[in-house]
Amino acid sequence: MAKSINYLFYLRGTQKPSSQELLSAPAKQDDSLLLPIYFRITYDGQRAEISTGESTTVAGWNPAKGKLKGTSEKVQVINAGLDSLLTRAKKAHQYLIDKDKLISALTIKNQMLGIGANFHTIVNCFENFVKEITLKIGGEYRNGTLKNYEVTLRHLKEFIAKQYHVKDVPLKDLNYKFITEFELMCKTDWGCLRNSTSVKHIQRIRKVVGIAIANEWLDRDPFIRYKGKQQKATIKYLTQEELNAIEEKVFEMERLERVRDIFIFSCYTGYAYADVEKFSPNDIATGMDGLKWIYTDRAKNDSKSNVPLLPQALAIIEKYKSHPDVVIKGKLLPVISNIKTNAYLKEIADVCGIRKNLTFHMARHTFATTVTLTNGVPIETVSAMLGHASLKTTQIYAKVIENKVSSDMMTLREKFNPQLVRVKGTKTGM
Repeated sequence: MAKSINYLFYLRGTQKPSSQELLSAPAKQDDSLLLPIYFRITYDGQRAEISTGESTTVAGWNPAKGKLKGTSEKVQVINAGLDSLLTRAKKAHQYLIDKDKLISALTIKNQMLGIGANFHTIVNCFENFVKEITLKIGGEYRNGTLKNYEVTLRHLKEFIAKQYHVKDVPLKDLNYKFITEFELMCKTDWGCLRNSTSVKHIQRIRKVVGIAIANEWLDRDPFIRYKGKQQKATIKYLTQEELNAIEEKVFEMERLERVRDIFIFSCYTGYAYADVEKFSPNDIATGMDGLKWIYTDRAKNDSKSNVPLLPQALAIIEKYKSHPDVVIKGKLLPVISNIKTNAYLKEIADVCGIRKNLTFHMARHTFATTVTLTNGVPIETVSAMLGHASLKTTQIYAKVIENKVSSDMMTLREKFNPQLVRVKGTKTGM
């Protein structure tokens, strides 16, 4: 015989008075008093109750519908939370049926709340992974990786609280809707207008889910239908004229001159800020060609990135070899903080008449395009120097160069008569 199951939302503290209490003229109840909203599960006559964490007044409660009265935004949010809780209860009940588990009001409640030996939640799994990253800083992971995962975790918690009105959700409740709604909130609530930023957040969640699947805490992949794609980034670099303008500029302020020099060093080596900041004289050695090279593993992904030092880069190293910061800290160059470096680069751009948003990472793009590919260095060589794991990553620079050649040739065409071109006295249409 099928067992009956019922769900009820009610205000705790609103019980019907007994007949004796009615005869003794009970005191009138204060309809403005806030009372907690509870959720009751009744299965086969047995009860289990859960606090919703919400409260309202008797006057604001509709006992027949088990919801708040009214249409204000706050009322809609609370009612949506109650609907979500009811949905979770029904899913928990169905899960117990599907898994042929013991069903009672208590087991349904426990399934909803995640009480059980094999229960895992997304926030808890994510927090544990962040702890693992913290323990492996300097080895398998970098500080930048930790910061990125901490930001994603903060957004994940905020999303769950706003969307589901709880602090955490079971791994088994993750689905396509969860992922796409999180992606939407990334773009609307947190200003992740660049598609690549929201995709990065989802990739980090996917990493944690992958660990859960490997540990057999989850028997399906909630990302299997998700096809989020990262939009192609626009490569911004300096032209040869802009690079020359920065190199040749004489600065009166030492801080601008220093930042300019280190930026130029990166333009002629292709290293990112994190790499340049950690370099020491020990990273320089003589190559098999008898010239000076930098031999290192990139800070971002530990890939090999060995670069022969061009004269411009060597001159900058020589210039600062006696600088106090270099001598005391044992560094190759006197690099200041990334924030100050990029702030000073904005000043440098203004002084040099460059209207582009000059950032330190633009130096790496300039090395790949203006300094190497434009001057005939094979793309395979450029890829190796940049430390790219795949040639496909480098090909985006080759496309930039191809577009530039096309643009330059279009300008050249416009210098000729667009209608007719004389070739050995013959009129030929272009």
